Amino acid sequence: MTVSQTNVETLWNEFFRTHSQEARNELVMQYVHLVKTIVYRMVPTYKKHVEFDDLMSCGIMGLMDAIDRFRPDKEVKFETYASLRIKGEIIDQIRKQDWIPISLRQKIKRVEEAFSTLEATYGRLPTEQEAADYLGIRIEDLQKTLDEGHMLNVVAIDDEMAAYANDEGFLSKEMTPEAAFEFKELCSRLGQQIDKLPEKEKLVLSLYYYDEMTLKEIGRILNVSESRVSQIHSKAIMLLRTKMAD
Repeated sequence: MTVSQTNVETLWNEFFRTHSQEARNELVMQYVHLVKTIVYRMVPTYKKHVEFDDLMSCGIMGLMDAIDRFRPDKEVKFETYASLRIKGEIIDQIRKQDWIPISLRQKIKRVEEAFSTLEATYGRLPTEQEAADYLGIRIEDLQKTLDEGHMLNVVAIDDEMAAYANDEGFLSKEMTPEAAFEFKELCSRLGQQIDKLPEKEKLVLSLYYYDEMTLKEIGRILNVSESRVSQIHSKAIMLLRTKMAD
């Protein structure tokens, strides 16, 4: 049950004044919907490796940590800050499980190198069939690697984004001019590389990261399977990572 904005501000004022367990618990109940939203979005990606209840528990821990660390003087919305903290806690737990075998990492690396090499050769992005032929494997096997690689890519991206949610650095007003310039240049370069992607890859990235849709929801829009969306997303991130590394 939600409360009015005035009551939310009252809860925060009480917490900042007393830092009591009761006040914190009330804030957790007020914002637990953030955890549910994030977990339901992450479940399709990690359901083979982590139980739903475990994701919820990690998310709640992230929410409590966000409440304890939140500093309104940073002029950042709590929901924004908390979402990254929640994701960070979940991703940290997933990373500790070390669930990605070395053999899969090696297969993903070979596929990345194949796309990069063929793009340099053809002067354009290769098709999945061309990449499969180059690797000497069936296209079904390449797509399976892309599907499995989706999990690795999402972990890496969410991990990097969650790193911004630290007290000193996250959207800090004290960011130096040099750091601000570098961040602006990075965003500009990333935007340029996204614009070079095929339309379907761009659409999947937009729906997943900006509209925060699940893979299943995107599949309905594109009229493809959830697994196919996973493959398209994985290929897009793979191509971006290669270009940004260059």
